[in-house]
Amino acid sequence: MKLLRVGPVGSERPALLDRDGTLRDLSGLITDVDGGLLADDSVLTRVRDAAESGELPVLDAEGLRIGAPVGRIGKIVGIGLNYFGHAAEIGAEPPAEPILFLKAADTVVGPDDTVLIPRGSVKTDWEAELGVVIGSTARYLDSAVQGLAHVGGYVLVNDVSEREFQIERGGTWDKGKNCETFTPIGPWLLTADEVPNPQVLDVRLWVNGELQQDGNTSDQIFPVGEVVRYLSHFMTLYPGDVIVTGTPAGVAMGRPEPKPYLRAGDVVELEIEGLGRQRQEFKGA
Repeated sequence: MKLLRVGPVGSERPALLDRDGTLRDLSGLITDVDGGLLADDSVLTRVRDAAESGELPVLDAEGLRIGAPVGRIGKIVGIGLNYFGHAAEIGAEPPAEPILFLKAADTVVGPDDTVLIPRGSVKTDWEAELGVVIGSTARYLDSAVQGLAHVGGYVLVNDVSEREFQIERGGTWDKGKNCETFTPIGPWLLTADEVPNPQVLDVRLWVNGELQQDGNTSDQIFPVGEVVRYLSHFMTLYPGDVIVTGTPAGVAMGRPEPKPYLRAGDVVELEIEGLGRQRQEFKGA
C-alpha cells in the first residue's frame, strides 16, 4: 500500500493512493500513519481490505499539500558513507562498520515543501536516500533476515547536509544534518510487502533539471537488513523510527572545484523506483 499524510502543516490527515492512482481518505479508519499503525497487523489488514473494496472516500488532490508520510517519528538514524561509489568520489575508504549519526524529527518536512539554506551556509548539499521505516520493535537482532522482517515500509528521503558545518566545524556530523527543513520525506510510505528486495532500487536526483545522482541500492556497502540488525545492537528501534540508509555517488561534495553547492533559487528533484518523486525549491533561511 501507498500510505500518505495530506493537508496543512500540523493538520495532516491519513490517506491512501490506490492502484488506479486515486487519492482516498483514511481518516474514517485511522487517526494517523505512524508507528502505531505499522505495528498493528489487524489495523493494516483493515486498511488494505478497505482499499481493495474501492469504497474509501475520494480526496480532491488539486492543490492539496502532501506532508511527510510518517507522523510522530521517534528518531531518525542516518548511515554515512554507505555506497561504494559515494565513498570513492570523496576519496574515503569504505567503512568497516556502519557510520551512524542522528537527525532530529523536527527537521522533517513534506516532499515538496521549501527547504531553507542555513544562514552563513556555503556548502549545502543534496543526498537522495532510501528511507526505512521500522514496523516492529527491534533489539539485539541476530541476522539481516531478521532485520528485514522488522521493516514496516520504505520512503524517499533527501538527507540535506551542510558540509562545512558537518566536517569543518568540529564535533560530530550532527551539526550539518539538523538544520531546519533538512529532511524532506515522501510522498508516500510503501509498505514492506510491496518491496521484496530493497537492494535493486534505482535512485536519481536532479538539480535545476540536470541529472546529478543516478545510482542503485545494489551499491550499498551495508544492505538494509544488515543495517537494521547492526543498529539494534546499539539502540532499540521502535515502530515509526526512520533509518536513512546513505546516498549514491553524485553529491556536490564529490565534484571538482568549484563544487556546485546549493544556492537560494535552486530546485532539487529526486526519485526512487516505486517510492515516488520529490521537488524542493531552496530558499535562504
